Amino acid sequence: MSTNHTVSGSTRSGSTGARSSAARPAPRAPAVVIVGAGPRGVGVLERMVAGAPGMHADVLAGPGLDVHLVDPYPAGAGRIWRHAQSPLLAMNSMAADVTMWTDDSVVCEGPVAPGPSFWEWARELREHGDPQAELGPEGAAELATVTASTFPTRRLQSHYLGAVLREVLDRAPAGMRVHVHRTTAESVTEDGADQVVRLASGATLRADAVVLASGHLDAAPTPAERELQARARDLGLRYLPPEQTSDSDLSVIGPGEPVLARGLGLAFVDLVVLLFEGRGGRFVPDDDGGPGRLRYVPSGREPVLVAGSPRGATYHSKTHYQLRGGRPPLPRFLPPEVTDRLVAGGGPVDFREQVWPLMAKEIGWGWYHELFHGHPDRVRTGWADFAARFAAAPHDSAEEAELIAATVPDPLDRLDLTALDRPLEGLHAPDLESLQAAVRERIAEDLRQHVDERHTPHLGAFVAMLSVFGETTRLAGSGVLSPRSRARDLPWWQSFFNSVASGPPGFRVREMLALSRGGHLKFLGAGMEVTADRDGFHATSATLAGADPVTAQVLVDARLPDPSLSRTADPLLRGLLERGEAVEEILHDDDGSPLRNTGLLSVRPADGALYTADGGVHERRFAVGPHTTVKVAGAFTRPGMNAQSLRYNDAVARAVLGALPGRSADASSAA
Repeated sequence: MSTNHTVSGSTRSGSTGARSSAARPAPRAPAVVIVGAGPRGVGVLERMVAGAPGMHADVLAGPGLDVHLVDPYPAGAGRIWRHAQSPLLAMNSMAADVTMWTDDSVVCEGPVAPGPSFWEWARELREHGDPQAELGPEGAAELATVTASTFPTRRLQSHYLGAVLREVLDRAPAGMRVHVHRTTAESVTEDGADQVVRLASGATLRADAVVLASGHLDAAPTPAERELQARARDLGLRYLPPEQTSDSDLSVIGPGEPVLARGLGLAFVDLVVLLFEGRGGRFVPDDDGGPGRLRYVPSGREPVLVAGSPRGATYHSKTHYQLRGGRPPLPRFLPPEVTDRLVAGGGPVDFREQVWPLMAKEIGWGWYHELFHGHPDRVRTGWADFAARFAAAPHDSAEEAELIAATVPDPLDRLDLTALDRPLEGLHAPDLESLQAAVRERIAEDLRQHVDERHTPHLGAFVAMLSVFGETTRLAGSGVLSPRSRARDLPWWQSFFNSVASGPPGFRVREMLALSRGGHLKFLGAGMEVTADRDGFHATSATLAGADPVTAQVLVDARLPDPSLSRTADPLLRGLLERGEAVEEILHDDDGSPLRNTGLLSVRPADGALYTADGGVHERRFAVGPHTTVKVAGAFTRPGMNAQSLRYNDAVARAVLGALPGRSADASSAA
């Protein structure tokens, strides 16, 4: 680490000591505070490092620029990816599909600055570094087994993110000083032109701009969750509200007892890992079940988990293959020009009627491009002929259906968006036990298609979904979508996207199938509903309509808390909201009646600048991450994808740099 960088503990703040805001501050160099030093905060810092020489050469040559990273968790990894968590928890991305760096595919205003993906970092360290010294024995042992298609542990990812931060610091231009503060930011106020950030350590940082990159926020329970907590307490039941599963107290769950879980996404996968393998169970090959099939060997300490959700099935498995036909030519149906026209029209734009048909065509375009180019033996015509006719046919029209039926003979090679969105559609069972084999069959078939190279069109569709995600984000932030579309359709789209894009690795799905076959995990079906009385929690589902409810003494809401600025545990954000210096997004119908409180921090879509209660924008305060109204698909991304997250990091970083003053005659270095 170069001498331009300082690391501060919870009782120090680098070169910036505590000051009373009433005192006249000493002259200082331009400065930025980034609250949150995980992947999002580091991503903005990287773009500042790349862009500062072109935007502020005079400042760097003169007083210099101080950047402060503030986070109580390890810088680089942050809370979610910190090393101090179970070694059993894995990423849901392959090693070759993770990068924090821009590349030639990224279209942004700032300079492209390539760097190593996870897989490139792993190979370089393994072949030319000292893994034992850098990672320790456990990390070195895992590194030795990593391939491009491995799903690494989160602990190993923490090392990669730490290496990214070190590389970013090493690339910092002369005159840029980066200070890391291992503490919490408790407030941000103003003193003249200064943004004054008070730290839990007692120190105070003065800056020209602040970036809030805290990621997923803890929040007080919703009124419904508080009511359920109180009711469970009165009835002698146990309820675990939404939170990071790795932080949950699972000791309240006893061996052998039935447990209800609401949610089948990534938080549920973590719950399964910690309650079964985490309690000493293990998975072994099932020699009687065919290649890849597993059998669970119990420890005797595990519960019986009964799980449901609106969809009723696990998220779709990650694909375990690469495109065979090359990257689809995207965008085709929803390019930026179409979004521009929709925005220019002033709205209201109906998502389902005007936007979803274009999105569905785009997803189909990605699917069929891969099918025709990667598997030409499974179609009856050439791509040029099909593409022209597909583009001309309206979405979901008889013309489109006839074209696909005539040119794609195998129904498994045809895109079925309904099946992707509602995997248990049409499935009903008279009781819980008879439902299990049917759900397992559907999950197993979905897994097969996501690992068998005969079905690479799934990856083509995923790539197209990434393409349209960025445009829907632009529309969502533009204000032209109808209120009902924002309240109803955008949450549906985000949920659908997550179920396809954020699913678990195939080996996790195999483990869940093994648990189900052994009777340790049972699927409740789609449309789960829960009630409570003195006998326990009672769960039913639409799939099991008319069946006896499942009863348990424990209910786990296996998901992250819904975002909520008004219920946040973050004192800095709470203070901004109370003073009207931040705004929580509340959607209103055309008649002014409230439709939905999203709980999100309202920011300007172009650069993340904070909206204020008086209708203005604070040009020196910015926010980026899942707690804001600008949704980007993850803090890191696949290489070569012109990723929205990297482009948005660049836009925010350049706005932050643009908020800095130029060279000042009385400015002095704070180093």
